[in-house]
Amino acid sequence: MNNKTKRIIVYIVGLFILALGLTLNTKASLGVSPIISVPYSISQITGLNFGDLTFIEYALFVFVEIMIHLSEKNKKKIVADLLQLPLSLVFTRLLNIFSACIPTSSNFLVQLLILVLAIICTGIGAAMSLSMQLVPNPGDGIVQALAGKFNKSVGLTKNMFDCLSVCITLCISLIFAHTILGIGIGTVIAVLGVGRVIALFHHMFESQIIELVQG
Repeated sequence: MNNKTKRIIVYIVGLFILALGLTLNTKASLGVSPIISVPYSISQITGLNFGDLTFIEYALFVFVEIMIHLSEKNKKKIVADLLQLPLSLVFTRLLNIFSACIPTSSNFLVQLLILVLAIICTGIGAAMSLSMQLVPNPGDGIVQALAGKFNKSVGLTKNMFDCLSVCITLCISLIFAHTILGIGIGTVIAVLGVGRVIALFHHMFESQIIELVQG
């Protein structure tokens, strides 16, 4: 098995784990990660399918990325942007499947356990898929595009984008549901914890990642 095939396998497995992690995050009922808080809150208010709403959000991200790269006349990145659409469709179907299969719990200790599992899975899945340097998840792609457009670091842009997502979610939930939906202690823990899991994963498997990507 050559390195390219291995990269594709690692990438696909990473997407599965990432989808599982994001779904577990919603099932913990302690607040979801910022990037999916907007479709989650709209889903809770309207009863519309969470996966479908997430796909719409991802499609909007891809549209913005394409506009940015069109202004930069970067045809190579535009192709990569377009590839995110079929990826998003498959990814959000996984969210629906996992969401239908995984139950929720009202027990606080169980919710904490689910949240911990969600953070671990989200971090590992994101690290596996991103490190293979293939088609980025739209949530990461939009951050990278904005960071390049405004000449800011990816880390700072990610923090600002997360804050914007939380603000939009708060506005939507307070205006239409008169309560806070999707934002909680789990949101804060996810923001802090996922990054640490990604860093730990890269530290533990740095040599293997380099071998796969550069080999």
